[in-house]
Amino acid sequence: MHLDVLDLRNFYYRTQLGRVAQRAVRDQMQKLWPDAKGQTVAGFGFSVPLLRPYLDQARRVIALMPGPQGVMPWPAGMENVSVLCDEGAWPLSTGMVDKLVMMHGLETSEHPSEVLAEAWRVLGPGGRAVFVVPSRSGLWARRDATPFGFGRPYSLNQLESQLKRHNFTPERTLAALFAPPLHQRFWLKTAEFWETGGRRFAPWLVGGVLIVEASKQVYAPTRSGLKAAVTNPLRALEGLPQPLPAPSNRTCD
Repeated sequence: MHLDVLDLRNFYYRTQLGRVAQRAVRDQMQKLWPDAKGQTVAGFGFSVPLLRPYLDQARRVIALMPGPQGVMPWPAGMENVSVLCDEGAWPLSTGMVDKLVMMHGLETSEHPSEVLAEAWRVLGPGGRAVFVVPSRSGLWARRDATPFGFGRPYSLNQLESQLKRHNFTPERTLAALFAPPLHQRFWLKTAEFWETGGRRFAPWLVGGVLIVEASKQVYAPTRSGLKAAVTNPLRALEGLPQPLPAPSNRTCD
């Protein structure tokens, strides 16, 4: 079940905990993709907190928001780039996206296979995607006071297995949100300390979210047509006796 777009907006832009979460996840994603000059960057779900760094450098930025969640205009004070879409039919041409960001889009979807199929379709050759999902072993998935407490949390193995089934190759993995999901001033003030320590000592054990970068698998087409037929000739007549040569009627002089 998708969260309402207004609840997501209020968390990320109007609460201190949401701003802390936004910064922690975005900093990790920037390590994977420090720039996107001249590229098309798309997001699905509620990915806009992570897309802002690419507005000034990317050729095009598109924020896709699923129908059950709802859509909001974004970015504020600029030309709108957000679009309401169906989970299984994104309004993008096949192969047009260079980089795809997915947050609050996979774990809350009732049709994750359709979402991943569309993600694979819109990525171009050599395209990359980043999937941000709640970690099954983290604290954030156990508390529904944040958006990461909704939907299906993942272990790293579960997420990578699902991506491989849909023709993605996991490349790099990070984690974020090591501070507890609490609004008390102490935890908010010390969030950077917990992020630094968690990334160094126990990234997969206590991180609130998993961040997996994956590439699109493209297989070479199988050979077909006349060339294949000539290379593999029909052998239906093998085993039949070969005709003897006809006797010559010429006489010797």
